[in-house]
Amino acid sequence: MEFETKYITPDIKLSEFKGKSFRVEVMFEHHMLVWFISGETKIIQADATHTFNAGDTFLIPRNQLATVINYPKDGLPHKAVAMHLTRERLTDFYSRHKAVNTGRVQPLQKVYRFTKHPLLESCLASLIPYFDLGDKLPADIAAIKIEEAISILRSIDKDVDGLLANFEEPGKINLTEFMERHYMFNMTLDRFGYLTGRSLATFRRDFKKAYNTTPQKWLTEKRLDLAHYQIAEQQRKPIDVYVEVGFENLSHFSYAFKSRFGYPPNALLDKK
Repeated sequence: MEFETKYITPDIKLSEFKGKSFRVEVMFEHHMLVWFISGETKIIQADATHTFNAGDTFLIPRNQLATVINYPKDGLPHKAVAMHLTRERLTDFYSRHKAVNTGRVQPLQKVYRFTKHPLLESCLASLIPYFDLGDKLPADIAAIKIEEAISILRSIDKDVDGLLANFEEPGKINLTEFMERHYMFNMTLDRFGYLTGRSLATFRRDFKKAYNTTPQKWLTEKRLDLAHYQIAEQQRKPIDVYVEVGFENLSHFSYAFKSRFGYPPNALLDKK
């Protein structure tokens, strides 16, 4: 089995991947705290690409569009512990603890990286024995572990309450600004609508008004234009580009590329 996931509660899991690579487009419903045991993960967002290795811990906010690519490394599988910080858990926590510095950060924009932090690593490593017990972790112990993690995050970064204590849903925002920053993410139109504060029907209507074309056609053309630039100007190989610009597989990407530009993507590399 290439991919295996063990749960001790729905909010705490251990994942292990033994294949060559595993890629997924995600929009996290909850804040997620992840500790990497082995392997490598690349998280591609609109404005940045983050690479994490063994010993790294990161916190990625909810409602973030991201491409996640997991790789084995140094002969070891990709292995990580993930803890979901749900709205219910955080609401309960902040009903008993006062949030501070909530105005200092822009929520949903920042990935928090904690490289080999001893407190976080100790908290998450202490969960490992529970994954092999077979029985689910008692609810009270799970609550203690999640509360411990939240408390450690607050002690490390005094501004993290600006993220964790923010329970607002996405409001209606400028559609064109959002799409220009996030078009490379291969998400459903429902998701694009949700993140711009619109129903699907309203999203389609506003998109047509802004671009005078359909979302599907516009997204494909924008992704192909980005791929063209990366291959022609940056001399990146098509196999390294197609995933990052939002295509599911190389053959579909190559077909769409040739249909748009009249030549295959490899032809750009041959010209240099």
